[in-house]
Amino acid sequence: METDVLVIGGSAGGILAALSAKKTYKDKKVTVVRMGERVMVPCGIPYIFGTLKDTSKNVIPDAMLTNAGIDLIIDEVLSIDRENKKVNAKKSGEISYKKLILATGSLPIVPTFIPGHDLENVFTIKKDEEYLKFVQQKINEAQDVVVIGGGFIGVEMAEQVQLLGKNVTIIEVADKLLWQAFDHEYSDMAEATLKEHGITIKTNTKVTKLVGDTKVKEVELDTGEKIKADVVILAMGVKPNTKLAEAAGIKLNEKGAITVDEYMRTNDPDIFAVGDCAEKKCFFTRKNVPILLASTAANEAKIAGVNVFQLRLVRENKGTISAFSTKIYNTAFAAAGLTETQAKAEGFDIVIGEFSTMDKHPGTLPNAKSVKIKLIFSRYSGVILGAQIAGGENVGEMINILSLAIQKGTTASELNTFQVATHPLLTSSPVSYPINSAALDAMSKI
Repeated sequence: METDVLVIGGSAGGILAALSAKKTYKDKKVTVVRMGERVMVPCGIPYIFGTLKDTSKNVIPDAMLTNAGIDLIIDEVLSIDRENKKVNAKKSGEISYKKLILATGSLPIVPTFIPGHDLENVFTIKKDEEYLKFVQQKINEAQDVVVIGGGFIGVEMAEQVQLLGKNVTIIEVADKLLWQAFDHEYSDMAEATLKEHGITIKTNTKVTKLVGDTKVKEVELDTGEKIKADVVILAMGVKPNTKLAEAAGIKLNEKGAITVDEYMRTNDPDIFAVGDCAEKKCFFTRKNVPILLASTAANEAKIAGVNVFQLRLVRENKGTISAFSTKIYNTAFAAAGLTETQAKAEGFDIVIGEFSTMDKHPGTLPNAKSVKIKLIFSRYSGVILGAQIAGGENVGEMINILSLAIQKGTTASELNTFQVATHPLLTSSPVSYPINSAALDAMSKI
């Protein structure tokens, strides 16, 4: 079998890499090889359990690929032969390529150092539909569920499982939940919201052992406390899935991610890598950072797909901006760039702009919600370094504006005067639009 562009992996990165390549090079044959029959929406996985209650409602349709004239093969690639530019697949045999894009994603971190990690009913969150169906069944049968890890997946899983009426405990080794994305005041808001709905939170706490004969029964903590657990969810992060690349001699960085340049090219000029398997460099410091997000994968995939044969889209390699959003019950939380804590740790002299208002005007309108915003600027240049917002659903789009502002090096003065479209039912008032007002607050302190 032969193809012009072969994409290994069919989640967000793989899909967009293939689509971008096909749209740019219409005469080229583009093929995607993936292992699973169906692909889960990565960020929608927690919502399978409480809101959707069905894995089939969280599927990315294959029509996106097939309607674009892209060949789809359900198979497992066993090895890459770089010298002869072909791969060996389990069922399909040899597939020759001119260009190869690796979108092999990530694997959940399993804490093998914790005794009992391999007991029954101890689960990670994989992007595999059959596995998720089994996890769903066990959660539905359970009453006491413990989530180990207080990042986005851990918090979202806890919320969704609690919606089923289960007793839920989150255990986090750091002093706050969501600490990598938010400063303490926003983490405190998130924790308060979870606690209001009956979720138990234990921060600054380590798990020393998972207790049980064959099935997990309890989670033992470093305090000596034991928590009843019918099911344990391991939400301790993910790591790049690069075994296939490593075996082929493709260069990895010290974190085990595939080393790439600004066009997502590896050390082999005919092989690209995108998404969770590829390295990320911090926008501000150029340090390698583990920002493994579908939105980041999508951006990288478009760069790789368009440039796979020729450098058609010139990219200024400024690095990865950590842009996050989530919703915990009725409150949305979003962040982009550096937190105040991170900025200070990196040695930036900063100034903070803050503001609170309502997300509709007047605030007496139905379903109006308070919005709290925090912007972080470099004191002397006035350039924005980071943003955090909590409030209603329009928070998700406001953080996208601020992510672009960070990427473009926008100043507090520019954000104070940028022109906005407002409407009573859709946004805050034009006289108190959160981004403008927080920027003005920062300017008064510079």
